[in-house]
Amino acid sequence: MYGAEAVILNMSRTLNRSGHCSVLGVFANSSNPNLQLHEAATREGIESYLIPCEGQIDRRVLALIRELAVRTDADIVHAHGYKADIYVYVALRGLCIPLVSTCHNWIDSDFLVSLYGRVDRFVLRKYTRVVAVSGEVKRRMLNAGVREEKIHLVRNGIDLRLFDKAQPVLRGDSTSDSALIVGLVGRLSREKGVDLFIRAAARVLVELPRTRFLVVGEGPDRDKLESLIDELKIRDSLQILGRRDDMPSIYASLDLMVSASRQEGLPMAILEGMASRLPLIATAVGEVPTVVLNGRTGVVVPIESVEAISGGILELLRDTGKRERFGVAARQFIEEEFSAERMTADYLRVYEAAGRTAKARQFEDIQPFGEKTR
Repeated sequence: MYGAEAVILNMSRTLNRSGHCSVLGVFANSSNPNLQLHEAATREGIESYLIPCEGQIDRRVLALIRELAVRTDADIVHAHGYKADIYVYVALRGLCIPLVSTCHNWIDSDFLVSLYGRVDRFVLRKYTRVVAVSGEVKRRMLNAGVREEKIHLVRNGIDLRLFDKAQPVLRGDSTSDSALIVGLVGRLSREKGVDLFIRAAARVLVELPRTRFLVVGEGPDRDKLESLIDELKIRDSLQILGRRDDMPSIYASLDLMVSASRQEGLPMAILEGMASRLPLIATAVGEVPTVVLNGRTGVVVPIESVEAISGGILELLRDTGKRERFGVAARQFIEEEFSAERMTADYLRVYEAAGRTAKARQFEDIQPFGEKTR
């Protein structure tokens, strides 16, 4: 359950509460199933179907997507991610169903992923409407040839209720109850800068040795990061918890949150942390400085600067009043700008625009040869 999955679940939940019907189709990849979104949706009573997918290309998926769209009489099909974009476009060509896609980010971390990104950007030109979650993503779409009139900027939103009554789960040990806890939430991959966070933690521990540091997430760099923790000899003070299904309670356990990303759009983890009244230390990447407001909701630091990250952490750990002020301001900012209700209302406007465009195209297609539509 990373950022895109959280967006999908928040929006489905809010759509259904407001009288619409959201149906999910979730890939069940043979090599790496990742069924958390389907399981979470099912627990909440959201209609969700698994779409088995074998290998990189599975032609059976096309028939399954097409059958699901037809059987549910979908007014809109909304894809998230390059794999969904490509399969949905190929599966539904020829049907009069408007296609909408949300591009959360493109991380061109290796040749294969970069290739998928290029194919995705080509396919998005064919979609009825495309949503960018940040200005940087919109710029990349425009550079890829997606027409500007198709692109809508919709910032992510979260269900604030999940974070209102969460109880901390990481303070059960009485010997460490008074220790301040600093956390990073994100995928264990280079772009998230987890290695920078670990090195910053080592610096902080020299001056504040009782501080606890936590990393929540999974990813391809876990072994390297575990080795770095041992190399810096901070195993007793820093843990990688892996994937957790109780994130509101994890946030409630923290005193301070860090985002050390090298490349980013606007991570959901930051929004969730702010909804949990956490002050932030965050690198100035992507749209992050528009949310982590330096001196108001947190501290913004340069990218790739271990010294700046550790300095920001020390500043807030030593100033209880500032942490509390930033936390209150962070929650207020999220309530005003990033609620799930606001996000869903924005998406409904995108859906309505896509529907109008699809109807106009259908009307043009049935005009007698030689006549023009008025």
